[in-house]
Amino acid sequence: MKTLVVEDEPTSRLILQTVLSRYGECHVAVNGREAVDAFRMAADNGSPYDLICMDIMMPEMDGKQSVKQIRAVEKTRGVKPTLAVRIIMTTVSTEMKEILQSFHALCDAYLFKPIDTAELISKLRSFRLVA
Repeated sequence: MKTLVVEDEPTSRLILQTVLSRYGECHVAVNGREAVDAFRMAADNGSPYDLICMDIMMPEMDGKQSVKQIRAVEKTRGVKPTLAVRIIMTTVSTEMKEILQSFHALCDAYLFKPIDTAELISKLRSFRLVA
């Protein structure tokens, strides 16, 4: 599994990176703009990401905008939805409006911080990314 962790807060980034690196290659980006660039570069190199864990609130470009751009890149390249990168949004916000906007931006799941690693792994299993 190839993962991109997009998180501006160092502690959350380290926790996600530590857990996810057990299952394969794990890269990091500190804002949404870096995430979109990393996603494009990986796709251009023929080695796309299987999973992106995307924080919602970040500097430069927030997670919702990043997800919209990533999905637009996939659409332009003709990536079928069943083969698209799985995106888990992460946030401290518990507002229903944030959650609905994230799903409207085409994420696949939503996790609250601090991240419950058992819940994260359960999501990975439901996506069939890990056994």
